[in-house]
Amino acid sequence: MPTDDSHPRRAKIAQSARVLAGAFLGEYVLVEEDAIIGPSAVVLGPASAEEPHTLVCKGAEIGANATVLPGITIGLRARVMPGTVVGRSVPPLAIVEGNPARITGYVGTPDNREQEGIRLQAAQTGIRQSRVNGVTLHRFRMVPDLRGSLTVGEFAREIPFVPKRYFLVFDVPTAETRGEHAHHRCEQFLVAVRGSVSIVADDGDMREEFILDRPQLGLYLPPMTWAIQYRYTADAILLVFASEYYDPADYVRDYGEFLALAKRRQAQ
Repeated sequence: MPTDDSHPRRAKIAQSARVLAGAFLGEYVLVEEDAIIGPSAVVLGPASAEEPHTLVCKGAEIGANATVLPGITIGLRARVMPGTVVGRSVPPLAIVEGNPARITGYVGTPDNREQEGIRLQAAQTGIRQSRVNGVTLHRFRMVPDLRGSLTVGEFAREIPFVPKRYFLVFDVPTAETRGEHAHHRCEQFLVAVRGSVSIVADDGDMREEFILDRPQLGLYLPPMTWAIQYRYTADAILLVFASEYYDPADYVRDYGEFLALAKRRQAQ
């Protein structure tokens, strides 16, 4: 139900949003189209209009008895599980739960951990095409030896570009996510040289989650792939090769903008 705009302090609720029985919405809260606020959920707003407003984005769901603290954004189609206490903004499509909230998955993203293990045991080397456009999972040759093991991949032969840059991501707190952007031109290749990292790849239509948990496993991300890294183990070190030098103009950091660009590309 929409709010009377003559009272700007009140929560503003889109016509198609649903606020279920017992839910409480504080002042300066904005609920966008198709969002759902569950029974007895509490969504708090800031103390004044000068502070960041609390935003529940289009299609987001807040479960029963969940609490959202002031100034938080619940991203596009994100899902807050029942009883969760949210003290930090939730990315688009993320599923969060617990107190404090932690990301436990992404909406519409199959969990491939068991299936991937079966595939990898069946083949020593090879490339698997993803359901996400252009994304490929690579398993390279492993050479065990009493002196230590070795794994190797060749650029332009097995990896579809020659890198101009690399970077390492490590010491990531467990609750944090990395990535959450796409590139206009840059290609990337990811290898977890130690520990385990989960990667969500998204082309604007399909999403898939990959577990990089061994050094002979790599993931290729073509341009215009929205990528998220999360579930870092404490010892994880992620090595990323990039086809381009760093250029801030090459980044797409807003998921809504990414979806619009992806839709435009698909229509061409």
